[in-house]
Amino acid sequence: MGRSDSFLRQLSSKEGWKSASKRWGGGGGWGKGMEGMYGGEMMMKKRVMVVVDQSSHSKHAMMWALTHVTNKSDILTLLHIVSSSSDTASSSYLASSLASLCKACKPEVEVEALAIQGPKMDTVMSQVKKLEVSVLVLGHKHSSPFLNCLFVRSSADEFVEKCINSLECLTIGVKKQSNGVSGYLISTRWHKNFWLLA
Repeated sequence: MGRSDSFLRQLSSKEGWKSASKRWGGGGGWGKGMEGMYGGEMMMKKRVMVVVDQSSHSKHAMMWALTHVTNKSDILTLLHIVSSSSDTASSSYLASSLASLCKACKPEVEVEALAIQGPKMDTVMSQVKKLEVSVLVLGHKHSSPFLNCLFVRSSADEFVEKCINSLECLTIGVKKQSNGVSGYLISTRWHKNFWLLA
C-alpha cells in the first residue's frame, strides 16, 4: 500500500475514532468493503471530500488530498459551498475547473464536483453523511500574528476545528507552510499542527 494508506492508518488507529462510513473504517475496519486488488494487496475504495473555494489554502488542501490521501479508484469529491448571495454559475465553474485539474494530475482517481447552496457547517455535515465520506480535508489558512498574540481565532479556524471535533469521518485540516519552509501542518482530532514534510 502507498504512503497515504500508512498515514491514514496511523491517524485512524488512534483510540476513539469511529467512522460511520461503510466504505472505509466503518463497523468492520479494514476488512470489509474491499473492492479490488492493487499491487497484490487488497485496497478499499474510499471517498475523500475537500471543501474548496477561491482561496489558495483550499487549493493547497485539494492538491494535498489528491497526492497524499487518494489512491487508485478512490473518489475525490470537491465541495464548493455557495452562499445565497453568490453567483451559482461561477461557483459551478470553479468546482468543475478544479475537478478537471485533479483529473489531469491523477487520472486513476474518480473526481466529482459539487456546488451546493446553504450554510457552510450544515452543508458539510449533510454531505459527509449523505455521501458516506471516509476522509474530509479542509484548507487551513495561517492566522494573523496579531490575532495569535491576542489568542483570537478567525471564523475559518473555528470552522475547521468544529469539523475536526464533531464529524464522524476522519477530518484533516491542512495548512501549507510559508516563509520558505517546505511541507504542511496537519491537524486532526489527535494531532494539532503536526509538521509533515512532503
